[in-house]
Amino acid sequence: MAVIGWIGLGHMGGPMAAHLVEAGHEVVGFDVDPGMAERAAATGVQVVQDAAAAVRDADAVFTSLPRSEHSREVLIGGPDERIGLFAIVRPDALVLDTSTVDVDTSRACHDAAASRGIRFVDAPVSGGIAGAHAGSLTFMLGGEQDATGEAAALVEPMAGHVFIVGGPTSGIAAKLANNLMLFITLQASSEGARLAEALGLDPTVFHDIATVSSGDSWPLRTWYPVPGVVPTSPANRNFDATFTTRLAEKDLSYALEAGDAAGLDLAAGRLAMERFTRLIDEGYGDLDCSLVVKYVGRDGRTPGFDPDATG
Repeated sequence: MAVIGWIGLGHMGGPMAAHLVEAGHEVVGFDVDPGMAERAAATGVQVVQDAAAAVRDADAVFTSLPRSEHSREVLIGGPDERIGLFAIVRPDALVLDTSTVDVDTSRACHDAAASRGIRFVDAPVSGGIAGAHAGSLTFMLGGEQDATGEAAALVEPMAGHVFIVGGPTSGIAAKLANNLMLFITLQASSEGARLAEALGLDPTVFHDIATVSSGDSWPLRTWYPVPGVVPTSPANRNFDATFTTRLAEKDLSYALEAGDAAGLDLAAGRLAMERFTRLIDEGYGDLDCSLVVKYVGRDGRTPGFDPDATG
């Protein structure tokens, strides 16, 4: 079993690290949020006081961080590379970033790691908080062949599916393209659900029809934006977040940047971004991204959402 350093023990990283503990690994972790660190400690993670202490003696290091700038700062060290984790980890360590970052950040991390002889894998995940708890995440691994092969075995306790996608940055490329499709199909599910309601259809019956027909999608089955139809829908809980609008906007912005760099016209993605931006501007950035359904109704209302009950 390996000694694993884990940086970022939040809603995703905490349960992911717990699965590695359950698999018999020694996991040494750090998080800037004392509450998250305390939760992780209750699952068997050995919590330490700083990131350097978590990774110094590790065979493998995982990071699970909110944004590109956090991955750059933690791994590379910002302007002073002497304080980044790449300057601290053992030369034979394997480093995996499970964060969703932009392609340029992923490439910079690969380059910085390679300059020090460190094996690095971009290892983003799909499946959300529920998948992190269930150990059913999809891992998309990008990097050199020996590194991704070792990473694939290491992530098994956290995973339902593991894909070795290709070379450096290919994992994050797959994640961004996947999330672009997720957020576009979320718009489709929202519009279809509200149209079915407006035409007098029973929401459960319509949902059951769509899930075995050509309108099927992951958001339809998991986030159906009408209360009382799907147990996992945020609409059952006044759109309390399983995936916040801020995170959705962040992930989609990286996908659109990649599309611009590739010379693509991602028109549906831009529509989804406009809806997420509106939610954030209205103060709903910390609610679930499926609240975009409220813009389908011209009055800005939707079943299951009481704006006075938020906060």
